[in-house]
Amino acid sequence: MKLLLAEDTTDLNRVVTVMLEHAGFDVDSVVDGEEALTHILQNGYDGVILDIMMPKMDGLSVLTQMREKNIIVPVLLLTAKAEVDDRVAGLDAGADDYLPKPFAMKELLARVKAMTRRRTKYSTDYLTFADFSLNADTLALESENSVRLSLREFELLQIFVLNPEKELSTEFLLEHIWSAEPEADADTVWLYINYLRRKLTSIASAAGIPGERGGTYRLCREA
Repeated sequence: MKLLLAEDTTDLNRVVTVMLEHAGFDVDSVVDGEEALTHILQNGYDGVILDIMMPKMDGLSVLTQMREKNIIVPVLLLTAKAEVDDRVAGLDAGADDYLPKPFAMKELLARVKAMTRRRTKYSTDYLTFADFSLNADTLALESENSVRLSLREFELLQIFVLNPEKELSTEFLLEHIWSAEPEADADTVWLYINYLRRKLTSIASAAGIPGERGGTYRLCREA
């Protein structure tokens, strides 16, 4: 699989590149946002790793332009910012995952493998529930309107579609979606539930996901 790594800290860029290549990935590495966007527009990648704070163009701007051009390759954001608002901004811009600095190389590799594996695993799935359809090839959620999901949002909604009208606990969702992320907790699940609620509303779907923070959630047809 081919990856793009955009990280402006030269030593870190070099170490991550070597680690990913050793793991079997073909890596193009760049050190600023403009160069990253140029590579993305000219080449096909199975995954992109973007540092948020980069010269010439920051990672969020690169990501925003990718999604505006309907480039749906999965993106992992690297950021020294650990505040929730910064994470939300990245996910709202279309990121599939984020990893705060400093990070362990083993965790970065695990995130990249999971991100690229999900893209392959779901490439032929096409699911429907109530009045919406879920297309894993394009990550599109469609009803009266259409919106793109992140891979993590797709995984979460897929579990609900495969378990329609069933009460799914926060613990169940953490085990099945975030098992490789020990820092994930009930607030993480709540955050993504609200992302899905907003996107179901944005496509004018009659489906909903009722439930309270830390409790159980259920995909249902709303009255």
